[in-house]
Amino acid sequence: MFETVLVANRGEIAVRVIGTLRRMGITAVAVYSDADADARHVREADIAVRIGPAAAAESYLSIEAILDAVKRTGAQAVHPGYGFLSENAKFARACADAGVVFIGPPAEAIDAMGDKISAKRTVSAAGVPVVPGASGTAEELAAAADDIGYPILLKPSAGGGGKGMVVVNEAGELADAISSAQRVARSAFGDDRLLAERFITSPRHIEIQVLADTHGNAIHLGERECSLQRRHQKIIEEAPSPLLDADTRARMGAAAVNAAKAVDYAGAGTVEFIVSADQPDEFFFMEMNTRLQVEHPVTELVTGLDLVEQQVRVAAGQRLGVAQDDVRLDGHAIEARVYAEDPAAGFLPTGGTVLGVAEPDDEWVRVDSGLQTGTVVGSDYDPMLAKVIARGDDREQALARLDEALADTAVFGVVTNVPFLRALLAHDDVRAGRMDTQMVDRLAERLAAADPVPDEVFAAAALDELLGMQPDGGWVDPWDVPTGWRLGGAIGTAFRLTCGGRDVTVRVDGTPEAATVTVDDGEPVAARAFVRCREGHLPGATRREDALHGTLELTYGGRRRSYGRVHDERTDTLWLAEGGRTWAVGEHSLLDVDAAATGEAGPVTSPMPGTVLAVKVELDAEVSAGQPLLVVEAMKMEHTITAPVDGVVSEIAVKAGQKVALEETLAVVTPRESSEKELGS
Repeated sequence: MFETVLVANRGEIAVRVIGTLRRMGITAVAVYSDADADARHVREADIAVRIGPAAAAESYLSIEAILDAVKRTGAQAVHPGYGFLSENAKFARACADAGVVFIGPPAEAIDAMGDKISAKRTVSAAGVPVVPGASGTAEELAAAADDIGYPILLKPSAGGGGKGMVVVNEAGELADAISSAQRVARSAFGDDRLLAERFITSPRHIEIQVLADTHGNAIHLGERECSLQRRHQKIIEEAPSPLLDADTRARMGAAAVNAAKAVDYAGAGTVEFIVSADQPDEFFFMEMNTRLQVEHPVTELVTGLDLVEQQVRVAAGQRLGVAQDDVRLDGHAIEARVYAEDPAAGFLPTGGTVLGVAEPDDEWVRVDSGLQTGTVVGSDYDPMLAKVIARGDDREQALARLDEALADTAVFGVVTNVPFLRALLAHDDVRAGRMDTQMVDRLAERLAAADPVPDEVFAAAALDELLGMQPDGGWVDPWDVPTGWRLGGAIGTAFRLTCGGRDVTVRVDGTPEAATVTVDDGEPVAARAFVRCREGHLPGATRREDALHGTLELTYGGRRRSYGRVHDERTDTLWLAEGGRTWAVGEHSLLDVDAAATGEAGPVTSPMPGTVLAVKVELDAEVSAGQPLLVVEAMKMEHTITAPVDGVVSEIAVKAGQKVALEETLAVVTPRESSEKELGS
């Protein structure tokens, strides 16, 4: 067995792998970029080595930097996690040349399965059913599409993770779809070859986990249902699938093992199939992921096996310690991916500094996370922050437990998709197991719609502010207590608060322990609040001393709520969390409200931090509302920025390749009426 293993990754997967290595008594080496110098995986490893600047190409994707870290630490093996170099055959060969073990399959297997075109030929020869399709130039793809029939699915030959995949419904859409898919493929994989396949109607994405050793043994560990995806990116995964019966599971498992044996596979891998919801007994090979999958925890929870440990043991030359007849699927497990994105804003990537993290700690919940207070979520890496996984005796119990766990999940300081995940899991079709890979895209707009900020959130923020103004300890001068008392009677304390597009005035009469709260012109509501620490009741706590560990207990209109709370002193913003939702409440001035009400047109700004990929218009060009102006990439996804109004492009402030910040000006579109008036004058 290895004494020292280097983990060539970051974030939650690095933390997860390090956990198994330490349990096995193996020294764990972390690597980090400048952006991750204080990251959780760095702190939890036994040794940590800097490998370069924030850009992944100069750090986590640099083979030379990784192997230099191996040499400096004396690591005998490298675990690549997933993403980055995990499916890079060149890296696997470089490890072998350097005398270090790559914890993954042979480079030849990565080559064979990494190219979707050759992979289909290989598994088809082994008797595994494949989806009709073709590859080649744009002209050849167009001809193939005519033969296959629309709709078709375009996807990068060297790709993974749904990047660059596009559904094309008619011939007129094909040329633009090919250009976009090739651009993404070149950027993400350095290879712009595409594959066109028949798009299966009502498709379900089901994958089989396989394990193989270097002694000729190969088994499967059952399936995972991964049909809940948005733009081909998985969101919810579960094991086992509610679609398959025992016979189909056995046939699909056997096909997956045959696919692995066809390329002399070793280690953990996943064979992905597409299944029509209308014909669940018919399945087609899509691709094989020659690495650990993001969703591997659900398989671990129903089989009791640690897949990372199995990978390490196989890489060390050991035989599989489990036979096919030993594999049992016990209970049900479901995983939800927590992303730094704002569903209500079209799922745009978000970012910021993590001010605090709330995670469930029930025995039937597992959280794989790389988060900690102080983590900076930027645009250099994938937006996935954590995974919340729940296990139950059956699917219904697992669903209920996952929803409860997500209700206890909050990332203060960064907007996430947690409320959307809860809404998706509550949908009748999801609960009944009626799913397909297009379901989330059909429901996304409705499920992502942000609910108005409730009055009780503003009441909680105002009372929290009032608690922070209370004197601490000892004798209290009654003149220092902010009750709003004045000569002639108490007038209360007023707060002007803003959150989620609502700007309100909150008036509090009385003290936090016995108050009447009025939000704008609404009816007065009886309320009281206090802060509870881990140590218990602390009614007079200030924000500073209780910033990360306290909850605000609010009784409002007879209903009691508990809000997780963190105060961001840099921006004077209070973050509140309850039921999986978070709210950032700040103060506004009446002048700000008046200015916003005028509706004056402003510049076109970037809705997220990222990199400009393309500028699609020229200066002085006439554009229509909704016309594409620029393409900005953030967290490995492309976002098209469009003109807000009909008008003329009067300014272009950026160029392709330039990094931009959140709300940085990209261009200015002057409305046609304004342009005509200027010309007339």
